Amino acid sequence: MKVLIVDDHPLVRDAMSRIMVELAAEVQVLQAADGERGLKLSRSEPELDLLLLDLNLPGTHGFDLLAAFRREHPALPVVVVSMFHDGDTVREVIRRGAMGFIPKVCSKEVILGALRLVLSGAIYLPPEAIADGIANAGGAAASPSPGRTAKSFSELGLTPRQGEVLALLMRGCSNKVICRDLGLAERTVKLHVTAVLNVLQVSSRTQAVIAASRLGLSADMLR
Repeated sequence: MKVLIVDDHPLVRDAMSRIMVELAAEVQVLQAADGERGLKLSRSEPELDLLLLDLNLPGTHGFDLLAAFRREHPALPVVVVSMFHDGDTVREVIRRGAMGFIPKVCSKEVILGALRLVLSGAIYLPPEAIADGIANAGGAAASPSPGRTAKSFSELGLTPRQGEVLALLMRGCSNKVICRDLGLAERTVKLHVTAVLNVLQVSSRTQAVIAASRLGLSADMLR
């Protein structure tokens, strides 16, 4: 596995590099102290598996740099690692195509779990981001009026199995994990995910999680 860390603080880069060693059996970590060097490295290392990007870099706007990486490497999973994790920042990062957002204050265990989730094809959002109501991002369902908050998955028109799939999505599970936990084929899980997106009137897993949270739903409701 090859990981690129773009951050202007050497101590942060070194700390993240040490964490990356625990991410996979064989990890090659590349480091860049600014956006320009990060882009150059990404161009010379076409087989990157993961990019960790700080937003607050000298000489460039973080959102513009994220857009540049997404434009040049559309298949590369990008995870923003930042000290600033207010709702507006997280919302904009996801809207611009990042696969995750990890506050720098997170523990090593949380960082590893978030990165494993992203590498499995899912999107990671910090729990406090959903709690802060960033659900307005990218067309997610609007907040319901008082008295109309859904009390169960079934009230949305979901079948029991679709409710289970949504609950697992809300826990950050990838399709493979959902297949294992529910004993379903991957094709069946994909059909259920599509049905959930249609019911919630959203176009992505992230929007589904956010929309469900705003509707008062919780993954714990199916335990």
